[in-house]
Amino acid sequence: MNQRLERVAGEVRAVLGEVLARDEIKDPRVRGSGLITVTHVRVSGDLQHAKAFFTVHGLDGPALERVRAGLDHASGYFRHAISRRLRTKVSPAVTFEVDHVFEQAAHIESILRGLAPPAPPAREDGGEDDGDKDDGDKADVDE
Repeated sequence: MNQRLERVAGEVRAVLGEVLARDEIKDPRVRGSGLITVTHVRVSGDLQHAKAFFTVHGLDGPALERVRAGLDHASGYFRHAISRRLRTKVSPAVTFEVDHVFEQAAHIESILRGLAPPAPPAREDGGEDDGDKDDGDKADVDE
């Protein structure tokens, strides 16, 4: 993606975030869902289309799909908000996709935890092994 597309995608993401943060979308599928985070936006080369990826923490798959449907239903409002802020000839039509990156990261982390070597066994005497076998520099105190 070239710099112009990256800049436009960042501005579109900012506009979407502002609209959602101000709770401007009145659709009940969106309004009651919780904090919606727009994680990434991809803009087509001709700036006609934008795909916004979002997540809502704590929602399951069907609830996320309801939020996506509500956001897609409000795409005209988002397009109008983008056109007010951006200085371009065209404003992209926005579609929304659920971003599963956090679930994927948690899944990969659990896999990596399963591959991690087991912790070293605890010493039988209950003491900690600090790896320092030479105790010659420690002072003996007799009281």
